[in-house]
Amino acid sequence: MSSQFFGLNIAYSGLLAANANLNTTANNISNVQTEGYSRQAVDTQAAYPIRTFQAYGCAGAGVDTLSVERIRDGFYDQKYWANNTKLGEYNMKQYYMRELEDYFYDNGTNGGFSKIYDQLMTTALEELMKDPGSSTAKSQFVGYAGQLTDYFNQMVGNLQNVQKDVNSEIKIKIDDINSIADEIASLNTQITTIEMGGQKANELRDRRDLLVDRLSEIVDVQTEELPVYDANNPERETGAFRFIVKIAGEQPLVDGKEFNQLVCVAREDYEKVNMTDINGLYDVYWDNGERFNLSNARLGGELRGLVEMRDGNNGEYFNGTVTETEVNGYTDAEGGLHDTVTVQVTNDYLTDFNKNNLSDQGGIINIGNQEFYYDSWSYNVEIDGSGNATYTYKFVLSNDQDLNARHITNDRVNKVAKVGGEIKYEGIPYYMNQLNEWVRTFAQKFNDILKQGDDNTGTIMFSGNKPADNEQYLFPDQSGTWRTDTLLRAFNSNDPAVQATAFGQSISVDVTDDSYYKLTAENFTILTAMVNDPTLMTNRFSTADGVEQNDLLEALQDMSNSKDPLSFRGSTVSGFLEGILSDVALNAASSNTAVVSYTTVQQAIGNVRLSTSGVDEDEEAVNLVKFQNAYNLSSKMISVFQEIYRRLILETGV
Repeated sequence: MSSQFFGLNIAYSGLLAANANLNTTANNISNVQTEGYSRQAVDTQAAYPIRTFQAYGCAGAGVDTLSVERIRDGFYDQKYWANNTKLGEYNMKQYYMRELEDYFYDNGTNGGFSKIYDQLMTTALEELMKDPGSSTAKSQFVGYAGQLTDYFNQMVGNLQNVQKDVNSEIKIKIDDINSIADEIASLNTQITTIEMGGQKANELRDRRDLLVDRLSEIVDVQTEELPVYDANNPERETGAFRFIVKIAGEQPLVDGKEFNQLVCVAREDYEKVNMTDINGLYDVYWDNGERFNLSNARLGGELRGLVEMRDGNNGEYFNGTVTETEVNGYTDAEGGLHDTVTVQVTNDYLTDFNKNNLSDQGGIINIGNQEFYYDSWSYNVEIDGSGNATYTYKFVLSNDQDLNARHITNDRVNKVAKVGGEIKYEGIPYYMNQLNEWVRTFAQKFNDILKQGDDNTGTIMFSGNKPADNEQYLFPDQSGTWRTDTLLRAFNSNDPAVQATAFGQSISVDVTDDSYYKLTAENFTILTAMVNDPTLMTNRFSTADGVEQNDLLEALQDMSNSKDPLSFRGSTVSGFLEGILSDVALNAASSNTAVVSYTTVQQAIGNVRLSTSGVDEDEEAVNLVKFQNAYNLSSKMISVFQEIYRRLILETGV
């Protein structure tokens, strides 16, 4: 049976509940502008009734105030994080593609490629054709050619600066991931300590979710929260939770109070993936030494956008099948013995030597998931008696045991070999390689025509500066590139007699040869002898013709205008760079569209999330009045019971 003071206890429990609701409402209102704050509500339930052993059985015992809970929907958190990852990726692409647009911008009058090329191959060439023997006209032509080489030199410098900036930002993002992981692990410890005591660490949980919001912008993220059970009684929950954060395809970053760190390691010169890469690009490793795969398709976020801008090769990376391995199959100039591996390739961007982007300083080749360092390589073309062409690359592996701890083995034959990875985005390496391809092919065809002048005694115009001071490449006829091009030109000829001369032939080009592979948009220049004496530029094929003969100049003009002598991406010489400009414009437009789309989705999901967990000022104002009335009513009940007890105690009795 309940006591005489039972009603006072009931009113008191109502007073406590109303007071807790008022305090929570005040907390919500004070945090209405706090980023990441989740609206809180008091969790109450009717207290267990008391048995009275009378006709009505049980009497209500008031209300129990259980806890103050966050109002949060984890489903919308997951949706928000997934969209935020996409938005972060395209924000990075949009920013850097805007830079590339500025660099490649060409309206025909602003000093872009179109104007410079037209000045050389239209204006200057036509003036020279009017007076082929004029030293002034030749000097003007050479001057415009110098402007063309300067354009490519400048473009490479701009692209290298962008790659350098992107590389630096990758390190910043990795540092951000480490900082967030550290803070989440610390919050996990604090939350566990508080909640094992029966409290709810609402504000700390809000802070942790806000950190995951930021992390999802940088990289793909998944979270999981599991209850912790008593080790001595596996069926009893301790009240603590194990919070796990995984990134980039469920790679563990944080697990409870433990977290893994990422480390950026700058590549050595002999670890470059692409010939065009700047030195010191970062690879990323876990702190246990395991590689963090930056080409992972599930990387996501700003990090993926940056990696694709820095390393994007449009899927054009070195890959092929191992056909032969040799242990100590190559002896260098110092007598060192090297293992070799031969890889057959079929992709057209690997069979066409002018598209080659392999590093000339050595690198890492992955053979059947085993990595080996290589020092050099050679490109080989062999056409058998049946007219079938086979293209192979032979890699000379490093004999440094610190780099290659084991020899190559025969079980690597028929395994897939690759350098770098497939990144299907048109990033800096793609554009750099496109520039190199144009420069190599244009210079080679242009020089070949000039060398035919004056009875095959002509002087080349375009060259490349060697790494050594004051030295240039001369690209002699006996060079591997020239001989390979001659062989393939015969092989692809429509004349069966010419084609037959290629059958049974093979050509090899070593990376150290003075081939057109050595010519890049960065070192593209005019032969110094031609600059000093423009009259070295010939205008006729035969010296028997008069000085006014311009048949060689007509061949240059035909090379520029026709697709047949020199075709780039199915267009003319000038159309090739126009194709690059369209690539930049399309990628920039795609990034802009994606940013707008994902921003709209983010706002929609964010609004739904806020409608659940955000603080609504009008709603809190209504709650304030509601809980104030409840508090007043409970206070009134206490006053009523106080009067009853006063009469009971003071005005009754014997």
